[in-house]
Amino acid sequence: MKLLLIFPMGKGRVMGKHSFFKLVPLTLPYIAALTPEDVEVTIVDDLVDEIDFGADVDLVGLTVLTPLAPRAYEIADRFRARGVKVVLGGVHVTMCPQEAAPHADALVLGEAEETWPKLVKDFKKGRLKKYYRCPGPPDLKGIPVPRWDLLKMRYLPTYSVQTSRGCPHDCDFCSVTTFFGGKYRLRPVEDVVNEVQTLIESRRQKAPLGNIFFFNDDNIFANPSHSKRLFKALTPLRIKWLGQAPITMAWNEELLKIGADSGCIGVLIGFESLSQRNIDKMGKRINKVKEYEEAIKRIHSYGIKIMGSFMFGLDEDNKGAFERVVRFMEKTHIDVPGLGIATPYPGTRFYKRLRRENRIFDNDWANYDSTRSVHRPLRMSPQEADEGLIWAWKRTTSVPSIFKRTVFPSNRSLFYFLFNFVFRQTVRRMF
Repeated sequence: MKLLLIFPMGKGRVMGKHSFFKLVPLTLPYIAALTPEDVEVTIVDDLVDEIDFGADVDLVGLTVLTPLAPRAYEIADRFRARGVKVVLGGVHVTMCPQEAAPHADALVLGEAEETWPKLVKDFKKGRLKKYYRCPGPPDLKGIPVPRWDLLKMRYLPTYSVQTSRGCPHDCDFCSVTTFFGGKYRLRPVEDVVNEVQTLIESRRQKAPLGNIFFFNDDNIFANPSHSKRLFKALTPLRIKWLGQAPITMAWNEELLKIGADSGCIGVLIGFESLSQRNIDKMGKRINKVKEYEEAIKRIHSYGIKIMGSFMFGLDEDNKGAFERVVRFMEKTHIDVPGLGIATPYPGTRFYKRLRRENRIFDNDWANYDSTRSVHRPLRMSPQEADEGLIWAWKRTTSVPSIFKRTVFPSNRSLFYFLFNFVFRQTVRRMF
């Protein structure tokens, strides 16, 4: 049996060929690791590889994020037109199974640990079913190391490692809790350490800058006691790593120190907005806008850099929101900007509310990439929101702004200074 796994490319501005930074697609190497050993597996990343639609394969599988759905359906339809069976899975398919169903012979809904091996077994017997639903949150103990050997290593960071699933918070714009369930689940520390050690050994002849790892958890700092154990166990490995974190990490001095000692060089923090009313409305109770500046100072004091994520087009935002965020980023020396239009992803409470209020006007999933409005904000027009985002991106990646944010005595970093200039090229190509 020959299996082809495909990560589709975005048709919009994000996750397209213009990007200088291509994050490694964790899902497909992991699905390959769950596949029985007697199956011949090939992985194709549409971002960097050409898809051979005439390939000699028995089964094709695609993982689907919302902005990738149009391209995924297009790929699926072309393979099915020549009689090849196609399986679709991922967050978007789980949220929109009825929409995805006409484009696939089978759908994997939810997590795949139990359903994928069963699907492959059914396919071999000629008994492929239409739906394979995750029966419940799987145990993360003993999950396999992804099949990185099946990818051409052209990514930075080179490897992505998962230490947990889910998030203890339930923000209205986020689909994480809906997809993974309300429980925050942890992998055993020893399993994570063993995986990192395995990757260190395997990467030596493949990956320049391969010592930079990305922990792709939605919140690697969510359980402080577990995080401390994990970081202490990683420290002897002498790696550098990036991850996603809540702003509350700033108030745990011990955790900051242990994280920095373990090799943490940067975190993505969802500040989301400078309006507390916006924060309260989205249900992100851990964020206190009045504490942002002090939190940033504390995190920086441990040498940990920050990618600050902000959304525009929220209900309390007017045209002045863009300049306020840019000035805040420059004042607080946020190392890397992360800016986007608030996007109502299917399955979220945000999406359901805007649907009820008849404020969503664009149903093309390719545009759901946070670079343009797909809904009508309350205090500005969609055009004003889009123009404001473009201005904010160009301003924060301008040479003067890069110097303001990255060149100051207490937090200088040549790596992040240069990173911003490369990132600037991606922004210029996007807009």
